[in-house]
Amino acid sequence: IQYLKSVGIKSVLLSGDREEICKSVAAATGIEHYYSEKLPDEKLAIIRELMLKAPTAMVGDGVNDAPALSAATIGISLSNATQVAIDAAQIILLQSDLSLFSEAIRISKHTLLTIRQNLFWAFFYNIVAIPIAAIGLLKPIIGAASMAFSDVMVIGNSIRLRTKKLS
Repeated sequence: IQYLKSVGIKSVLLSGDREEICKSVAAATGIEHYYSEKLPDEKLAIIRELMLKAPTAMVGDGVNDAPALSAATIGISLSNATQVAIDAAQIILLQSDLSLFSEAIRISKHTLLTIRQNLFWAFFYNIVAIPIAAIGLLKPIIGAASMAFSDVMVIGNSIRLRTKKLS
């Protein structure tokens, strides 16, 4: 929760549990806003309402969470959750450790950065190389070689995702 706050992500506790339990969990984790004793359709309505304000992630593990998981911008479940919750989620945390959620955010942000870099390189190459080739200043063999080099650059940049430490 502290990591989410540090990167500007607001956390809300949305639960079917009793008021006292939710209040206690919210206080212990530093969550400012919570909803207690909510049924599946109420959870879904709250997620839809939150989505009007900002992209919304939902973490859930039960059958009662499935509709809200499906409706959220990103649904996240745990590998030991009910099959219905797993099927409704887009991200499955393989260990029952919610700190992995912050790691998933870091990986996602780095992946988006890599995609933007790859698109920039591809567009740059095409904007520069195609006009030069069209007016005849670039021999076809050089154009083909530089296109292959451009592809290798994009692939190499993408492979860095597997080796980079994100902590």
